[in-house]
Amino acid sequence: MKIIVDTNIVFSAILNTDGKIGELLIDSEKQFQFYTSDYLRYELIKNHKKLKFISKLTDYEIEEAKYRITKYINFINVEIIPKHLWLEAEELVKDVDVNYIDFVALTKYLGGYLWTGDKQLYNSLKLKHFTRIFNTKELWEKRESLLNK
Repeated sequence: MKIIVDTNIVFSAILNTDGKIGELLIDSEKQFQFYTSDYLRYELIKNHKKLKFISKLTDYEIEEAKYRITKYINFINVEIIPKHLWLEAEELVKDVDVNYIDFVALTKYLGGYLWTGDKQLYNSLKLKHFTRIFNTKELWEKRESLLNK
């Protein structure tokens, strides 16, 4: 199953690699294939100081956490996504946060499921009948059900 992870999921995992989100990313390669926008690489660089401040980790520890988490994620150049999917994604996110457009467009392009920790985005997309979305609790339950088969 293809899972597209957004920025807040990756940041949460970096801040706590031993938490549930980190565990899902690190220990689910038999159940899920993780993808994200290549723009996330820029976000990680841009927000390094913020991650360091929030986590109280050293530069080395932040880099180590980034490596541990991102090595399980396939980064996709979003320029390959057709324009009509960008327009559909824009319609879905324009009233919440347009910064999510690439994750929604990538979800549509790959035929996967978006994994987000943003409750406002999650609720808005659900109201618009966008069902290819998981929050962390749902993805955890999905993995557990796949492990128990």
